[in-house]
Amino acid sequence: MKLVIVAATGGIGRQLLAQALAAGHQVTAVVRTPSKLDADVPAVTVDLSRPDPEALRTAVTGADAVLSGLGARTKADHGVATRGTVALVDAMQTVGTQRLVLVSAAPIGTVPSPARPNPPRHDPGDGLFMRHLLNPMVKQAFKGHYADLAAMEDAVRACSLDWTLIRPPQLTDGPRTGDYRTALGRNLKGGTKISRADVADLMLRTLTRPESVRQVVGIAY
Repeated sequence: MKLVIVAATGGIGRQLLAQALAAGHQVTAVVRTPSKLDADVPAVTVDLSRPDPEALRTAVTGADAVLSGLGARTKADHGVATRGTVALVDAMQTVGTQRLVLVSAAPIGTVPSPARPNPPRHDPGDGLFMRHLLNPMVKQAFKGHYADLAAMEDAVRACSLDWTLIRPPQLTDGPRTGDYRTALGRNLKGGTKISRADVADLMLRTLTRPESVRQVVGIAY
């Protein structure tokens, strides 16, 4: 397939790039600093905190799918997931590229957003530990980051693309195992961790899974 990987120098983006190339896909990377890429692939330079619409349209034209690992790495990056994704969606809709797979986070289904000011108090897949102890602590610690991801999800849900949102719990630098659980529309009970490599594995697998289109997918060990 002809794939575009957004934020290909990030933690998940690097895994996507390596795994996509190993599988024989043709890859174009959308990155702020092409010199940081781990592979010699075509690159389009875009700072997604201040997205260039024309550059994004060039990047996604003719792609079979776009995979995005975009998210804030520091407080200075706050809002980048929303701004970058809105621009990415606009570019894809303009040129007719339809398939989009993005990374969000496990708690986002219960985080208020402009389009969902009163979300469910609990995710249906969360157990008692997650509901009453871990999730409240994590949401407070990452309040700004999660608000950005929640607004990003609003933009994705409102678009006409064939999107999939992947919601992982705590990310680790562990290996790709392929041995993980998934669920449509909810988190996984008892699932507190997943490696970036396995998130990338799932993102690529969803490209051949039509049941994941316009769905939120939970993942965890």
